[in-house]
Amino acid sequence: MFAKGFAIVAMGFATTAWASTPGAWKDYDQRLTKACVAASGLRDAKPVGGPIHYDDRVPVTALVLAGRYPQKHMKNRPGRELCVWDRKAGKAYVSEADQLLPL
Repeated sequence: MFAKGFAIVAMGFATTAWASTPGAWKDYDQRLTKACVAASGLRDAKPVGGPIHYDDRVPVTALVLAGRYPQKHMKNRPGRELCVWDRKAGKAYVSEADQLLPL
């Protein structure tokens, strides 16, 4: 009887989702933003909107950045980048994304 009851309780714990605290999400978003801005090639890069959190099947978070192109030939034009944060590796990758949203 004890083993049967223990198995039911154990299954309940295994299926329980543990939610993160609002403070933990805020810290995560700050780390994400800092890493994306550091990886960006734009001057004065800033997030546009909020992060897009994918579930654990695709362990990434995406963030759109806006800023200005620093290259002389770009003449300080506004630009956008899409940053993808790899949660497992803890790394940010950026790619030009001017076509993603109108400037």
